[in-house]
Parts: sequence; structure tokens; C-alpha cells
Amino acid sequence: MKRCDLKLYRGYANKKELVVFGHVVKKYPSGDRKYTRRGFRYAKTIIELFSIKTIPFLKIVLHLGDKTFETTAEADGYFRFQVPLDAEMPGGWHTYRVTLDDEMNGKKYHAESSEEFFMPYKSSYGIISDIDDTFLISHSRRSFKKLFVLLSKNVQARKPFDDVVKHYQLLSFASRTHPHKDSNIFFYVSSSEWNLYDMIVRFAELNGLPKAVLKLKKIKSGLDDFVMTGSGSHEHKLRKIHNIINFYPELQFILLGDDSQKDPEIYEEICRTFPQSIRAVYMRQTRRRAKPHTAALLKNIQDLGIDTCYFAHSNKAIIHSLDQGIVFQTPEEPEVKEIVEKAVS
Repeated sequence: MKRCDLKLYRGYANKKELVVFGHVVKKYPSGDRKYTRRGFRYAKTIIELFSIKTIPFLKIVLHLGDKTFETTAEADGYFRFQVPLDAEMPGGWHTYRVTLDDEMNGKKYHAESSEEFFMPYKSSYGIISDIDDTFLISHSRRSFKKLFVLLSKNVQARKPFDDVVKHYQLLSFASRTHPHKDSNIFFYVSSSEWNLYDMIVRFAELNGLPKAVLKLKKIKSGLDDFVMTGSGSHEHKLRKIHNIINFYPELQFILLGDDSQKDPEIYEEICRTFPQSIRAVYMRQTRRRAKPHTAALLKNIQDLGIDTCYFAHSNKAIIHSLDQGIVFQTPEEPEVKEIVEKAVS
């Protein structure tokens, strides 16, 4: 039996369908400790993540209740299921299971793994956020510094922006009717590659960021690709956000990004396409001075009747969320009240 691993990612569902996805890889680096290594050992961890070898064209089976669904991995080992849901499912996180039992070129492969998917609650929002320089300090504008930070700082040494966690925690309570913790579905959509999935998840957990579905860029399998991590076209972000909003026509979305790359242009196009589906757009200012081009794009969005906030510090974004009624000023939940009091103090 030939060794292989199923690397699964968090999925998402609406009332009618479930979407889950993953990769078939020869061997996936295991253990959370690797993300807290220091010095050269941590750099080695990142290099190992970008040296993952995928296996193409194997048959994958999704197990959902008493039903099974089949698909075949693509040339880069990626697979995706979008399958119907017959039974009504409560809001929150649920488990799914995937197995692999196939043969290729005379070699037999077997693997199985489980992950979670999220079903939004009624009257909730969808939150779509970029990662690098939106909540994670990454220096995306300076390629070599970004690579240096990626290789030299483990997840404990990497930092979120001041007050960004408070803002995201508040948004997890945001509701069009009544605030309820973790009722909203979060998507972290980035031009970082799938290779960094576990690192991002671990960073979010350590810093108290809301649990999210991640949508990342095509996996890379070599050091030549590693040098260009996070660069190139950002069209995939536009396409993935477009698909998410189409998948949840009943939700309103809050978009969060930064002005270091293409978020302002992407979000303006999204708002023009779905003006009724966007509740607010938050854009982090990454330089000392605001960019006139970004300010102009946000003005275009505001003209569509969508709230916008261009901010250098997350405290301003928090106040905006409170003032615009996105987050209730006087929530009944003690935890929300505590976050609000700390944020505005």
C-alpha cells in the first residue's frame, strides 16, 4: 500500500448544497509544534510546506450521512465537492469525512480524513476578509521583507494589527436582528497559497480571531515558486468572492481588505456587481498617508449606498461598526459588552 495523505480544508454549506475541498499529497508535514520552532528550524518548516508533492487523478469519496459522492483529483492533486443536502441542518460547525482507496500505475493508495464545514444561522452576515496586511502584519508591498518575515518569524512571533482581533470578534456577533456569538460565517480569502493553510489557521487560533473558511491560491510544489509566494494575478480573489456571494444570496456581506495591493479595485468591482449584497467595506491604510486612488474607489462604493471605512487603526473601524449599527451598541451578551467597552475605552 503506497502512502498518501488527504489534506482537507474547512468547508461551507447553504440550505441546499455543501462545498468541501482538499488536496491529495504524498506526505503532509504533521504536528502543530513545527509552527512554533525558531530560527533555522522554522525556516525549514516553511520550506518543507512549499516542497509538498501532490498526487493527481486519484478517486476521492465524500461520506455524508448514509450517502457517498465521488470525484477525481485534478492534475495538482486538488479536489472539490459541491453536493446536494437533502436534510435540514442546524447552524454551526459540522463534520464531514473523505476517503481514498484507489490504484494508479500499479500502486495502491489508501487514506481517510475528517474536517468541518459551517452552516450559517438565520439573519447572520457573511464576513470576507483578506489576510496579509489586513489582519496579519506581512509587509506585502516589500517582497524581500515579506519573505524574510515568513521564514524567520513563527506563528507566536507574528503579530496582528492593534485592535483588529477586537473588531473581528465584534463582527462575529453582528446581526440584522439580534447579536449571537459566532453566528456569522467568516471567509479569509488571500493570494497566499494553500501551502500556508495550517500556519494561518494556527495564527488565527493563537490570537483569538474567529474560526473561518479559508480560500487560498493554487498550491505550490517547489522553491522556485516559493520565492514568488503571494504575488502574481489576484483574479482568483475576485472569482472566489464572486462565488461565495452567489452561493449565499440571502446573506449580506462585510468586506475587509487593505490598500497594499488590489483589494480596493476588487472590492469596488464586487460592490458594482452585488450592490444589494454588501453591507459595508473596510479598507486598512498601510502607509502613513491615505492613497487618493483608494479613497476615490471607496467613494464610488459609497455612492452605491454601501457604508465604507478607510482606516489606519482598527479602533476607527470598530467605532464605525458601532455607529452604523452593524454591531449593536447595547448588546445583552456580557461577552459582547466587554469587547465594546474595551474597544471604545
